[in-house]
Amino acid sequence: MKRREFLSAAGVALATCQASASASPGSPGSTQAPLKMHVGTQQGPTTPEMLQFFKRHGCDHICGYPLKSNERGYWTLEELERTRDLCEKHGVRMEMVALPFLASSHIDHEKRGAILLGESPQRDRDIADIHKMIEACAKAGIGSFKYNLSLLGVLRTRPTAGRGGSTYSTWKRSEARPNPPVTRAGRVTQELAWERIEYFLERVIPVCNEHKVRAACHPHDPGVSPEGFQGVCRVLGTVDGLRKFLSIRESPWHGLNFCLGTLAEMLAAPNRELGPIVREFGERRKIFNIHFRNIRGHRDDFREVYPDEGDINLVDIARILRDVDYDGMLMPDHVPSHPDDPRGLQAFAFALGYIKGILQSLS
Repeated sequence: MKRREFLSAAGVALATCQASASASPGSPGSTQAPLKMHVGTQQGPTTPEMLQFFKRHGCDHICGYPLKSNERGYWTLEELERTRDLCEKHGVRMEMVALPFLASSHIDHEKRGAILLGESPQRDRDIADIHKMIEACAKAGIGSFKYNLSLLGVLRTRPTAGRGGSTYSTWKRSEARPNPPVTRAGRVTQELAWERIEYFLERVIPVCNEHKVRAACHPHDPGVSPEGFQGVCRVLGTVDGLRKFLSIRESPWHGLNFCLGTLAEMLAAPNRELGPIVREFGERRKIFNIHFRNIRGHRDDFREVYPDEGDINLVDIARILRDVDYDGMLMPDHVPSHPDDPRGLQAFAFALGYIKGILQSLS
């Protein structure tokens, strides 16, 4: 090859490489669509102090917890608008709200348990309160609410030691009481649990459809053996159970508060099994919110750890969420505790930064 021809070919090759580099993901010339998912959180109550904490740690989206002065089973339009406006004043968007009841509490400590206990007519009055809140959410421009259908709350055994003097919340089925007393719910079989869930969904999801407000249910944490625990079968403690749940009153407004940690706790090999499950539910548009947390271990034996040290590759999970075009919040949840951090704010700040770093690496 002559010198002039060589220099010409080299120039073409260099220009090609430069064009390719300029179009690589994350570069100014990239054609990759921007990420739609973003950092979020859900600590309450929603006060100026907490909103400043979120904002200075890079969190601009939250699930809100309005302040109320009585035991009503719904947020009023005025309460929602006041909380929404407070968030906006601090540069934070309130994307979701928590129900005032149907939280992750144990039924023996829950005042409003009629829905889960199947007690009419009180459960119908409680469902009517949820109808009021759905209508108020629609008027206030809040597109989603989250809730829990759990009789047993969050089951855990003795905590275990973690890094830097931290303590990790732990569940070892082998260390739990072999025959714990039943709750005030008595014996709840799978059939009875599904009957009560169906009763709830048949009356709530049509109202969500009418007002175009999404209902995001948290899975049971953790799943237990088929015969149950404390007399209760936890039907939302398996992936198949979640599939069945979503098939009842199928709707684009009926989905999950998708907790990565809780899903991992359902699996024998979380690092291998969780990715395809995230993709499945993400492609079906059933992930309305994500608790982006990590564990070490597997079903019946796990610890809740910092996000960077668990068995789940959270970067890989975030890539899957990007691929399925997930557009909601990624929230820290169940962070480790430490005596120097009694409110968990240090741990939440670390988790928020970790999530933000993952998202920046993908954008």
